[in-house]
Amino acid sequence: MKRELVNKTVLLALVLLISALFLGMIQQFLMPMFMAGIFSAILSPAHRWLTGKIGGRENLASILVIIGIVLLVLIPLSLLIGVVVAQAISVSQSVTPWVQSFIHEPTAITAYMQKFPYYKQILPYRALIIEKAGLLVGNVSTFLINSLSEVTMLTVNAVFSSVIMLYVMFYFLTMGETLLMKILYFLPLQDRDERRLLRRFTSVTKATLKGTLIIGALQGAICGLAFALAGIQGPVFWGSVMAVMSIIPAFGTAIIWVPALIILALKGEFLGVGILAVLCGAVAGNLDNVLRPRLVGKDTEMHDLFVLFGTLGGITMFGILGIIIGPIVAALFITIWEI
Repeated sequence: MKRELVNKTVLLALVLLISALFLGMIQQFLMPMFMAGIFSAILSPAHRWLTGKIGGRENLASILVIIGIVLLVLIPLSLLIGVVVAQAISVSQSVTPWVQSFIHEPTAITAYMQKFPYYKQILPYRALIIEKAGLLVGNVSTFLINSLSEVTMLTVNAVFSSVIMLYVMFYFLTMGETLLMKILYFLPLQDRDERRLLRRFTSVTKATLKGTLIIGALQGAICGLAFALAGIQGPVFWGSVMAVMSIIPAFGTAIIWVPALIILALKGEFLGVGILAVLCGAVAGNLDNVLRPRLVGKDTEMHDLFVLFGTLGGITMFGILGIIIGPIVAALFITIWEI
């Protein structure tokens, strides 16, 4: 009995040690593998349909699905990121002279601000405030330019992770069902609980992608178009920022376009104010209420607080991919406590 206990103890210690060593060794590949699993689960119906159309050749169907992802998602996304980075640097460089010009000549904003209460008390510090603001914007511009090398490194890492994800997806699409059954076999839970967790994981993933990414992309595109029509520099950059901001309940894109609307109003550009109010406020602002129930469905919705903290916490821990991972973790947290 003692020898058997010693054997089990040594075996358990080796399992934990080697598992920790293995996971530490492949740590940089865990996120691409996780994303490959998510996209494979979502695209598995398309893979099965395509397999049936080409005579049951699963490997060829997997290759065609991956080629579709590259052509329809990765290449357009790479071009969009390039435009966003270029416009971000252009905006940061153009804001500095725009702010510093207030020091030397009066503008419509200054004339309008004279109507504000306590303007006379602020007036002696006006030049100092604007000068500091211009200095701050200039420092931000310098930081962005100096960070180009870091952006290049991040781009290389993103390309490498994408290649790993696509490679893993090939095997997940081909033999995903077998791998899933083996994982569930080793998971020490009742079959109904395993199925419940799997169903929740899949439904929330699809809901997050459809509800968050599609609505965010639509709101960002509409608001970016509004910024372009209003004559605001860098509409692609601001549209991308608002697409990300759309994940925040209640406020969303208004965090960006409301200050822009106020600035246009202060400058007397009321045509631009009307464009932002109609496109950003009336059209994009109501997309969430109209499309989310149809795209997400009532069965997979969570309380706004879980969505908010799950998404923001996911972004803090996992970066931009936290937009997808955060709500999934929040939903699994709820489900596991229900079980």
